[in-house]
Amino acid sequence: MSKSGREIELKLELDPMAQDALKSAGTIEGFTAGRAVTKTLQSIYFDTPDQALRKAKISLRVRKTGRSWVQTAKIGTGVMAGLSTAVEAEHPVSARALDFSVIEDPEVRKKLAETIGDAPLGECFETVMKRTTRQLTRGSDGARIELALDTGNILAGNGSQPLTELEMELKSGPGLAVFEAAKALLKDTPFRFSPFNKAERGYRFAEGVTAAEGAPYFAEPVEFASGISAELAFRDVLRSCLTQIAENRLAVLSSDNPEGPHQLRVGLRRLRSAFRLFRPILNPATLLPLDEMARIIATEAGALRDLDVLIDEIVAPLAAKAPESLSFDALLENLNATRGQDTRRTLKEHLKSAEVNGFLLDLAAYTEGRGWLDPENFDQTVLLAQPVETFAGKALARQWKKVLKYGKRLEDLSIAERHEMRKTMKKMRYGIEFFGCLYPRDTVKPFLKRMKKLQDIFGYLNDVAMAEKLPETCTASGPKADAARQAIGFVIGWHECRCQTMWRHARGYWDATRKTPKFWS
Repeated sequence: MSKSGREIELKLELDPMAQDALKSAGTIEGFTAGRAVTKTLQSIYFDTPDQALRKAKISLRVRKTGRSWVQTAKIGTGVMAGLSTAVEAEHPVSARALDFSVIEDPEVRKKLAETIGDAPLGECFETVMKRTTRQLTRGSDGARIELALDTGNILAGNGSQPLTELEMELKSGPGLAVFEAAKALLKDTPFRFSPFNKAERGYRFAEGVTAAEGAPYFAEPVEFASGISAELAFRDVLRSCLTQIAENRLAVLSSDNPEGPHQLRVGLRRLRSAFRLFRPILNPATLLPLDEMARIIATEAGALRDLDVLIDEIVAPLAAKAPESLSFDALLENLNATRGQDTRRTLKEHLKSAEVNGFLLDLAAYTEGRGWLDPENFDQTVLLAQPVETFAGKALARQWKKVLKYGKRLEDLSIAERHEMRKTMKKMRYGIEFFGCLYPRDTVKPFLKRMKKLQDIFGYLNDVAMAEKLPETCTASGPKADAARQAIGFVIGWHECRCQTMWRHARGYWDATRKTPKFWS
């Protein structure tokens, strides 16, 4: 029996202990689950000496199940938001060796021949996995999904690397069914979207490339293909934001590194900025629930990030500058207790919830399922199809107009308005980072440099405004209260003095930014 066609698969990584719990899960809400079947799979991956197949996003393997061998070629092996949509050609073979004669699809044979040429093929690495599968069905829409829980190792040379993964392959029915099934199955089990398929993991392990578990994730620059539509550009921006949010959710859960909540908040802010920059071409009704949940999580991450900045950048550095008669111990002890016992705990508890799991899977479904479409808006098709270059210029001009509105009154802005101007400039900066690849680098860099400098000033002013709330934030009592109050007075006085100097520079930086040529015009 052979199989050839497009495969739609959601790939998620799990903690091994969490996967054991899922294997024994009973009913899956909304779906009928078949009996669990466990098999051992040994897969051997092949490529040319210069990895021609890998470069062409093709994986080629033979897999042993029981006594049988099956050869599989997957064309288009990239993974986005954990979703793989490769073309797959699968056929039985007689042994641990390739046999192209069994491939029935002429296009697959042609693609393999063009990619490999005369180069020899050899074994690169293998995986040995224990796979537990269940068939999920839903009568309302004919959805059929194969759920596979994989636990095993990647083997290359003399080394091995453990791998625990959940795969959900759509056999029939609407594509969004895999995300709905994942929500019903996982509930509050944290996961990460698999950034690579098993083949790419094998290549990376064979090359000695390993990622630090739980490390803060910094978004990679967004790069658009030439001539891409505004709709596809929006999708690519969403994918970047989703990856940053999902990865830093795990960073916060696994570590107290302050960069984790910072990058989580940045990812959520980038997402919400994207919603606003692309709003003219979107269905506002479908993005509202996502935007609201992003706001809630960003507020919680922001509370922890603000305390991190307050403690590590505003208060702690002044301990060495203060007179010897002043002690910062009571103040720092109180702030650290608030950070750990209340703020961080609140954020972590929410990040472990089914609600956040649902948000991530809903955002992935929105991204990959064109959730922004508005069936009532007959003009939307034209708006979505416009070249991103056309859309980007208009989007940046709109956002710059909002910044200008505050800049014209710079000297008269209240503290609250300064904060709003800072947020408006952040959205402008994210827009520049989204669309910057469309313009010559030497025209983007001068404007972005001045924007960052101005944003830094406003950021510091906001941090000082936060420090002024220290008397309310610090709850030290008893003999420590007096020492804490004295330290707070020194902190506020020192930063207020510096703040006055920084604010005097703000007008100059604003004028320089305003006069810098607008590269999008």
